[in-house]
Amino acid sequence: MSAEPSATAEVERLRAEIGYHNQRYYGDDAPEISDADYDLLVRRLRALEDAHPELVVEDSPTQQVGAGALSAAFAPVVHRSPMTSLDNAMTVEELRAWGERVARALPDHDVPLVCELKIDGLAMSVRYERGVYTQAATRGDGRVGEDVTANVATVRALPERLGDGAPEVLEVRGEVYMPRASFEALNERMAEAGKPRFANPRNAGAGSLRQKDPAVTASRQLSMWCYQLGEVVGGPDFATHHETFEYLAGLGFPVNPEIRVVCSLAEVEAFCAHWQEHRHDLPYEIDGVVVKLDDLSQRAALGFTSRAPRWAIAVKFPPEERTTLLRDIQVSVGRTGRATPFAVLEPVFVGGSTVGMATLHNEDQVRLKDVRPGDTVIVRKAGDVIPEVVAPVLALRPPGSQPWEFPHRCPCPVQSELVRAEGEADTRCVEVACPFQLEQRIIYFASRQAMDIEGLGDQRVAQMCEAGLLTDPADLYALTEERLLTLPKFASVSAANLMAAIRGSVSRPLPKLLTALGIRGLGPSASESLSRAFGTLDAIMNAGEHDLATTPGVGPVIAASIHRWFAVDANRAFIDKLRAAGVDFGRVEVSRLPQNLVGKAIVVTGTLDGFSREQAEAAIKDRGGKSPGSVSAKTTAVVVGADPGASKLNKATDLGVPVLDEAGFRHLLDTGELPG
Repeated sequence: MSAEPSATAEVERLRAEIGYHNQRYYGDDAPEISDADYDLLVRRLRALEDAHPELVVEDSPTQQVGAGALSAAFAPVVHRSPMTSLDNAMTVEELRAWGERVARALPDHDVPLVCELKIDGLAMSVRYERGVYTQAATRGDGRVGEDVTANVATVRALPERLGDGAPEVLEVRGEVYMPRASFEALNERMAEAGKPRFANPRNAGAGSLRQKDPAVTASRQLSMWCYQLGEVVGGPDFATHHETFEYLAGLGFPVNPEIRVVCSLAEVEAFCAHWQEHRHDLPYEIDGVVVKLDDLSQRAALGFTSRAPRWAIAVKFPPEERTTLLRDIQVSVGRTGRATPFAVLEPVFVGGSTVGMATLHNEDQVRLKDVRPGDTVIVRKAGDVIPEVVAPVLALRPPGSQPWEFPHRCPCPVQSELVRAEGEADTRCVEVACPFQLEQRIIYFASRQAMDIEGLGDQRVAQMCEAGLLTDPADLYALTEERLLTLPKFASVSAANLMAAIRGSVSRPLPKLLTALGIRGLGPSASESLSRAFGTLDAIMNAGEHDLATTPGVGPVIAASIHRWFAVDANRAFIDKLRAAGVDFGRVEVSRLPQNLVGKAIVVTGTLDGFSREQAEAAIKDRGGKSPGSVSAKTTAVVVGADPGASKLNKATDLGVPVLDEAGFRHLLDTGELPG
């Protein structure tokens, strides 16, 4: 039975589109769409071919591995055994379906599994003969790759020679990648040279590996993780996959330390969940987890499909990068008057949510990235980080496109002039009457880190400002339920709840009040330090700039900002309104615990049984210590619970910083000393 003409046409269109993007990705190192968008195209084609088997042909992208055409700049290398690709699982259900297929194929057998991080790099085959490095080749189409021997020789993680006992021939397969630190340094150099920045480490790494001059590759500081044996002549026999890792590590090859052998699919799911949450703790990019059968005889029994092994699967994490249309660039104005450009996007699902807007940071960043309305752009959303536009896809830029110009007038109704002070990156609206600044000041005043007024969200604030009920945050304390009920969508219950929350906020501790004032540069940490040092808002308000600056965690820049703010008559009048409303100006929660951690910095990572993260940090601060978010040479100790951040733990090890479990942490809290 022949397929419908519409299905046939769609299959042909998808094959042509995927073939084009294969060439852009593998051959040119200049992709025009994200990996996630590419995967969607392939999955759509595979679904059509599954529904219409008569349309499947041997040269369909679903039946192929990697790239089609190879770069003419490098000689071809025929792989002794094919370098296959992996089937993907995009959901837990697809992972479980793979597990069920494996279980059906191996009934009545224990099936141990190996979990490996899926490195976002370039697949590589590296060959040694009689212990000497002789050749390196890309995967290519799985049968023929590109000879990149001279360039891979610059990867310092790979040994040039193997020790005694090396086999006559040893082919090692792995992933060449660019560490995050190398990527950031490279982009800084590109920016200084006035050249376009790379969008992500994978593209930067692939481009660096395909340089004609190996010296350029060497300057990019690539690295490699080895994960598989290829051809081996004269080597030992292995029964399991994890034995091959031990063998490779013993020969001096870089083997990823996060590889785990597990006994169930539930453990695989837990491993995947952990690394999806902690992927940004690593100094390199990952985009999923690779799951393989550990028993090599079981692998042989399962075999391969036309393009992938049945004994392995790649679990892909939700995409953190997608391509979409940049409809417009607009400017938002914050509570301090800072004018921030942002992108209005064709909505796209990325990083676990649908994104319609993304930050562009400031005027310099827009100019550096050269993004323009009408561009197809790469959008990135990593975890809880605010979405940002990474770069334009220049190959898709519309003809006649013009660079975007930062506006000279504030978008608020006042239309005041926007000013960029000399030496500053930010452009600001300096008009005090700017209504956008007012709304943002009130929203910040009511936020959780400040006066914590529950139920007072952005829309409520905008509604009250538009109705003329609020001219500054102090007007919140003059509101009544009757006034609120005159506003649309305010019922008696919601009005009563909001009024209760406003009344409750008058007794917030001094650090929260000080934060709520919105003084430029003054955040919660410095507010807490000032509150402990001076005791009341009046004392801080009347303190000299030198006294403010000598407070721990404040310094001259923030001190000058505080001093300037309190010198403004309008701000003093605002303080008087708060005082008249009954806001507490002198409530400081002073710890009565012994100050045995003064001068000590303790980093907490992972989950503790007896403390939440906030409670652990509070316990440190209550004893006079500091609890920074990162590890440095000045760190006294790192407290490690379950599922710790790998980067913090690794850095502590590298720097020789003591690592404590929960019992050691309690000892430190009680005595102020590290356990013996």
